[in-house]
Amino acid sequence: MKRWAKSSLAAVMLLGTSHVYSAEGACERIVVTGNPQYPPVLWVDPADEDKLIGAGVELLELALEGTGIEVEVMNTGPWSRAQEEARSGRVDMLAGAFLTPERLAFMDYVYPSYVEIPSVLFVRRGQAFPYGGWDDLQSKRGSTLVNNSFGSAFDTYAKNHLEIQQVPSAEQSFRLLLSDRVDYVVYERYQGLAVAEKLGITDELDVLEGSLINENLYYTVSHNSACNSPALRSALALGMHRVVNQGEPRRLLEKYRNQWASQFMPETTEGEPGTEPSE
Repeated sequence: MKRWAKSSLAAVMLLGTSHVYSAEGACERIVVTGNPQYPPVLWVDPADEDKLIGAGVELLELALEGTGIEVEVMNTGPWSRAQEEARSGRVDMLAGAFLTPERLAFMDYVYPSYVEIPSVLFVRRGQAFPYGGWDDLQSKRGSTLVNNSFGSAFDTYAKNHLEIQQVPSAEQSFRLLLSDRVDYVVYERYQGLAVAEKLGITDELDVLEGSLINENLYYTVSHNSACNSPALRSALALGMHRVVNQGEPRRLLEKYRNQWASQFMPETTEGEPGTEPSE
């Protein structure tokens, strides 16, 4: 296990057993995690690999503004591990999850959702195949993240009819695609493009026409969290209604989309020829 994973999990174990309570018994600090490969919603903080940053972090902080509840966002490793940390109650919340029956069994969902996420099928540039629906994938090989969901309908169909290799990271899925070991990658559209941008492979990918799958993204609270209480759920619901009505999710997604992209822009000297952005 990598050094950062060890330190992150150690920190989660410590925080998970040291919740601070107010005189009224409400939690004053909640520990949050999520998918570390999910820009602009969440990604690993370049300045501290044990933490996550992104629109999902700032939006949650805005929703809880004025409640006295501190948000501690930890990087616990791959998405599959983050879900297990929530299942066990070692972390209090996930900062973004689609709704599935399996997850309902161990988490409460915070309403309203804060963004609709489109997922698509990525293929190699110039290697698109005829596609009229999910049935056309039955003879193809796919890849995605371990324990990732694209909504109950697709998840059920995929389980019963499709060959989809599950791997720990989106980067690994795209490498399998480009090495011709799979025919497509199913992943969230903007998050997949962001990972491709990081890898420098955007020009090597196409999105399969007609493959859009839309699902709502929610904050969730672990059933086993020591902080899961009517007071916390009420504060979250009221705060989320406020920030969603104010249009904060759209603003923050744009803000962090630009912040993510800026990491990969080539450095230029002021006045240097050829530094104008291309369309």
